[in-house]
Amino acid sequence: MSNKVHVKTGDTVVLLTGKYEYKYTDKKDRRTGKVLEVSPKEGKVIVEGFNMITKHVKPTAMGQAGSIVKAEAPIYACKVQLVCPKCGKPTRVGHVVEDGKKLRVCKKCGKSFE
Repeated sequence: MSNKVHVKTGDTVVLLTGKYEYKYTDKKDRRTGKVLEVSPKEGKVIVEGFNMITKHVKPTAMGQAGSIVKAEAPIYACKVQLVCPKCGKPTRVGHVVEDGKKLRVCKKCGKSFE
């Protein structure tokens, strides 16, 4: 498996497959989420508000109650697509070298993400 991931921590993404996928929702109802964590080794990302699971937490101290906690689970990076901050559309990422720096650019409008 490749160790490259097309999204970075802090990017805004939409889901391409699954419960909140992009193509079956109206533009106004489209759910976007912020990438909280990226794991390139596994090829997965954790997105805020997507793929919620419930975890049963045991009490750690005497007299403390156990609880059920909702948390985000990792999803494959290939199932999310980056949203351009300039044009607001889901897009693929292109790369351009300017002043010796490699920049990520939107394939639809051509603006830089940085």
